[in-house]
Amino acid sequence: DVQLQASGGGSVQAGGSLRLSCVASGFTFDEYAISWFRQASGKEREAVSCISRRSDGSTYTYYADSMQGRFTISSDNAKNTVYLQMNSLKPEDTAVYYCAADRGFRKRLWGLVQEYEYWGQGTQVTVSS
Repeated sequence: DVQLQASGGGSVQAGGSLRLSCVASGFTFDEYAISWFRQASGKEREAVSCISRRSDGSTYTYYADSMQGRFTISSDNAKNTVYLQMNSLKPEDTAVYYCAADRGFRKRLWGLVQEYEYWGQGTQVTVSS
């Protein structure tokens, strides 16, 4: 069975940091781009960041504008895990964070929910002021 297990959420004060993890199983990890999305209460799901790996071993990362410079996405292929390091957190970062996997990765479409075949269950991040 395909599974994406997101974890690492929690409650922090503004300015704090959290590191989210997404452990993948049931599919060939290297063949999929993995992204993080988030959904705040009453709002639509929005893209946060994406990491794609090429056959030559190179890695490409993408970020939504509001996360650029604060969030860092990385992967550990040996552990089938993608991380999202979140620094300088703001109250507006409060949301449920989801990881998702896309095999037919198209760079210009990385932020579209409908591009992703598999989704994790989400992990809550709460940032207080």
